[in-house]
Amino acid sequence: METKGKIAILTGGGDCPGINAVIRSVAKKAILEYDMEVVGIKDGYEGIITSCYKDLHFDDVSGILTLGGTILGTSNTANPYQYPSRRGNRTEFNDLSQVALTNIANLGVACLVCIGGDGTLDIANRLFRDGVPIIGVPKTIDNDLRGTDITFGFDSAVSIATEGIDSLHTTAQSHHRVMIVEVMGRNAGWIALYAGVASGGDVVLIPEIPYDIEKVVGKVKERNRRGKRFTIVVVAEGAKPKDGNVVVQRVIKKSPEPIRLGGIGFALGAEIEKLSGIETRTVVLGHLQRSGVPTPFDRVLATRLGCKAVEMIINQRFGYMVGVKGNSLNEVPLEEVAKGPRNVPSDEPLIQEARSVGTCFGD
Repeated sequence: METKGKIAILTGGGDCPGINAVIRSVAKKAILEYDMEVVGIKDGYEGIITSCYKDLHFDDVSGILTLGGTILGTSNTANPYQYPSRRGNRTEFNDLSQVALTNIANLGVACLVCIGGDGTLDIANRLFRDGVPIIGVPKTIDNDLRGTDITFGFDSAVSIATEGIDSLHTTAQSHHRVMIVEVMGRNAGWIALYAGVASGGDVVLIPEIPYDIEKVVGKVKERNRRGKRFTIVVVAEGAKPKDGNVVVQRVIKKSPEPIRLGGIGFALGAEIEKLSGIETRTVVLGHLQRSGVPTPFDRVLATRLGCKAVEMIINQRFGYMVGVKGNSLNEVPLEEVAKGPRNVPSDEPLIQEARSVGTCFGD
């Protein structure tokens, strides 16, 4: 067994089920097969800037396969190239990339494994261009990363959302109400689409298909005429009406991406109730979709991604992310991943299949 030196792992952006399974996979394979030292970076890129690390031994990553969250912590505001700081009542952004690069060099790692979504991997790509050997692992419940068919965390989020929507059917039916369920996804509709279809949602509204409120209300009234005196509406947080805007929940000034979506469910509910005369209730699943244990699918996927990442380190395939294409794993340039989010395409087969069974998309 040949010693291959030291590697580091960080987890950035929002947490989701399956992160610990990747950490476990990377660390165990690196230790068992290549006798590597493994270092965990605390709180994402914040730990790079503040030199906050811890050694990860075999026992540290045993028993975390089913554990939600991340044992390393995370941050979705600590961008070394745009690091927020307070000056009086103002938030200023400073370029601390040289600090980060120096700290990485001092750590003496052969590779930095970055587990994250588009924001985390965009930063990873910039660090790679600045000379840091990096491998990316795709993580996001939103499933909106370029270069991969699926991300770990997505299946778990869809499962949680589907279970929540399923549970609302009985109360909707009992009280003859319209029940609106708002799910996450930012500006991509993957969670709403999959959870909506899986739960038999009558109306599914996604960012990629701006909705006409008259069409939505028309669906509600049509169901009532057919004796279906309740309607389940699944809406993505980034959905918006035709010629309208997204609903912003709040603005976080210290974040490089300050806009936080949320509230479309309540705005939509008020309109539906006013136009249809039918009592409407809204449920926002929120961070429940990020919580809990990963599904078996995500545990397996996370394990495969972690093992592939170590193989890429050994082969010095730096500057790439592990991607999923069909049933195979491939290598995707980080510069491709950094080009922007992967939204639901207009020709997505599941949209047409959902239309075929009567699902309304509000268009």
